[in-house]
Amino acid sequence: MTATAPSRPFDAVLCDIDNVIRHYDSAALTALERAAGLPEGTTARIAFAPEVVLPLLLGAITPREWVESITAGFAEQGVLDAAAARPLAVALPGSPFAADQEVVALLRRVREEAGLPLVLVSNASVSLEDDLAGLGLAKLADHVVSSARVGVAKPDPRIYAIAVEYAGVAAERCLFVDDSRENVDAALALGMSALHYRIPADLRDALAPAFTTLR
Repeated sequence: MTATAPSRPFDAVLCDIDNVIRHYDSAALTALERAAGLPEGTTARIAFAPEVVLPLLLGAITPREWVESITAGFAEQGVLDAAAARPLAVALPGSPFAADQEVVALLRRVREEAGLPLVLVSNASVSLEDDLAGLGLAKLADHVVSSARVGVAKPDPRIYAIAVEYAGVAAERCLFVDDSRENVDAALALGMSALHYRIPADLRDALAPAFTTLR
């Protein structure tokens, strides 16, 4: 009797970008916060408040306008006046970033070796495509779904539906990868397999079935 190869549990991968593929270096921002006598993370708390960041993620404002909103947020909360806040507001989106090459290699392998569609799904600004090109990742995936381009952001089910359509398989046959528990839970609610990402080993283990079926 001939052994039958195990079937894989997914036929496409939908993957987040920030804090999975791309990571920011916040050292300069942290130094500015300390110099201003602020707790580390103050700028991020103001910048990523829904009322401040959602217009950016939905493509309603530019990154430059987001800086102005962050600056205004400092003043409105009585943290710093506009002149003192602006360098911090500029430093957050200006933080240098780099790609995790171990994650990139895993995603390239699942697409090129296992032959699975790869769709990147990101809550991002209109600069995402340029950022990916700068990292040399413009061709990493089959498709990129940016919230700023489609006008909906995770965990809204509509952005998942767009990504699934690009993947060309049923939602139940997609593996969704994200560092946000809220976003992962939304994918699970739609019937997807999902990975709450923390470290590259998590992704390696989650993708392993795509390769074992090739043996």
